[in-house]
Amino acid sequence: MDKPAEPRFDALIHAPLRLRICASLAPVQWAEFAHLKENLDVADSVLSKHLKQLTDAGYVEIERFAKLGRSHVRVSLTANGRTAYVQHVAALREITGAR
Repeated sequence: MDKPAEPRFDALIHAPLRLRICASLAPVQWAEFAHLKENLDVADSVLSKHLKQLTDAGYVEIERFAKLGRSHVRVSLTANGRTAYVQHVAALREITGAR
């Protein structure tokens, strides 16, 4: 059985859209930029800005590739990003008294 995550509040992840980005990426290996944009209902520029902040922190990796002549962008949480997200959620649960 896995040990529970050590609670650690992360102000970078806590911003509403960045929290939603991390929550969207946590259960999957990666997600396409277009899929994230559609699910989060935000403009390209807004999503790009927040992804850049997460990338600069080492929490997210962005991969560009071509498939059938079209360019694609996919996004994934890094190991550090996944850990930071799990710890942040644990901190929120601790703050709210939820277990």
